[in-house]
Amino acid sequence: MNEQENTRVVMQAFDRFKNGDIPGLMNLFSDDIEWILDRSELVPFTGARHGKSEVGQFFSEMGAAQHPLQFEPQEFIAQGDKVVALGHYTWTIKQTDRIFESDWAEVFTVRDGKITRFREYTDTAAADRAYKV
Repeated sequence: MNEQENTRVVMQAFDRFKNGDIPGLMNLFSDDIEWILDRSELVPFTGARHGKSEVGQFFSEMGAAQHPLQFEPQEFIAQGDKVVALGHYTWTIKQTDRIFESDWAEVFTVRDGKITRFREYTDTAAADRAYKV
């Protein structure tokens, strides 16, 4: 697949996530997907996940912990099998009723039409403040 097709796959993933279509989103992932967010002791769904089952748990845990107020990918940059999405999100943390807001960068690896790797970069200090009880 070329860079334009890879970007289209990532854009489909964002559309499905924003529409709450987690089963449809999961169909865009390879069976052996690697999913990585920087580890935080306060944010329960962070760390590395491997395989669709563990990534499915990530979405369940994230949905139980926070509610989206805004989730906007703003720019896509593609080279080879990598697609970088830059954006902004705002979440309400359910346990503390605080707001977490950050710009983010997410790096996707796309092979044969499937997302095989995801890595997010965000303001982890702001997340920890929002989650701190």
